[in-house]
Amino acid sequence: MIDQQVVIAAAYRTPTGKFWGQLQPFSSAQLASQLVTKMLAVTNFEKNIIDQVILGNVLSSGTGQNLARQVQLNAGLEPTGSAMTVNQVCGSGLKAIRLAQEALVMNDARAVIAGGVESMSNAPAFVPRSGKNEFLQQSIHDSLQEDGLQDDFGHYAMGVTAEKLAQKFHISRKQQDQYALQSQKRATKASQAGNFDQEILKISPLSYDEPIRLHTDLQTLGKLPPVYQKQGSVTAGNSSPLSDGASALLLMKAETAQAAGMLPLARITAYQEVGYYPELMGYAPVIAIQKLLAKKNQQVSDIDLFEVNEAFAVQALVVQQELQIAPERYNVSGGALALGHALGSSGSRIVTTLVHNLIRTRQQYGIAALCIGGGQAIALEVENLQ
Repeated sequence: MIDQQVVIAAAYRTPTGKFWGQLQPFSSAQLASQLVTKMLAVTNFEKNIIDQVILGNVLSSGTGQNLARQVQLNAGLEPTGSAMTVNQVCGSGLKAIRLAQEALVMNDARAVIAGGVESMSNAPAFVPRSGKNEFLQQSIHDSLQEDGLQDDFGHYAMGVTAEKLAQKFHISRKQQDQYALQSQKRATKASQAGNFDQEILKISPLSYDEPIRLHTDLQTLGKLPPVYQKQGSVTAGNSSPLSDGASALLLMKAETAQAAGMLPLARITAYQEVGYYPELMGYAPVIAIQKLLAKKNQQVSDIDLFEVNEAFAVQALVVQQELQIAPERYNVSGGALALGHALGSSGSRIVTTLVHNLIRTRQQYGIAALCIGGGQAIALEVENLQ
């Protein structure tokens, strides 16, 4: 029942900014506030029935109390509504969508804005306490690394988990570089063809995805040294770049959309999240997608498009190969290797891109999925209603 009632009435995102690029001047709250304000203006939806705002955000140190509440009020929504900030690492933005779906089905809200945001450029350094009012001045910690990019169980960078995947599934450096190049080329083609125009709302001065490497090639990628292991295969070129961005979806029941005169973009048809071994977290989307399909009595071949977050090329390759997904149905507009992986936004960003790609290509079913640091994965199926 929960998977049949909730529709996506609108889905937008900011352009993705490079690490310390054109979006650096904006905090996470400012990025998301601008996006939600613009989305409300474009949709002209009645603000007073948006009862909740749920946003994913991972690097929350120094962002102030409850970022989602800041965005809610900054965007001019009613102060009588509620707001919640979610941290499920890379899955945060997609988890926000699920929580919105649950609130709508349980009649806790009439309409919900769900999504995520991250300004990785503005993740602060911090100094731990050594007493009530004392600080270890000589010990400065990087919140970007400790809260976003490091496995808390193995105490190593997330890229080490990518190396473990490469070894376990025999994915070569050449395969990873070839996949990374494909992602860059697909993203470049999609951007130049205007395929992202329906999902991007400009955040001045940026109107395009800044991280895309327009002129990269296999020779350039092949010269990059491994980052995480001396004899490894994971490089800066076949890993997702640090980035800034926000994404937001407007969700409601189908009857609410009909009463408002809105033609929904898509409906949510299935959801699944799973846990797995932290050191092999990149494999977890395979299990999540398999379980989701089993619940729906579907096969991989029943799904027209897949959007699987590209934290690392090897991780995206493992998911594609283990599920035997045809390349022409997999990350057709490129992925995070080219577009960036703004942690708290990534889940809702790939759902936004998936929905618009289904509409653009006139196909029916799509699945969005992400691996999650700490050993989890999350997946969502949507059906095109246009």
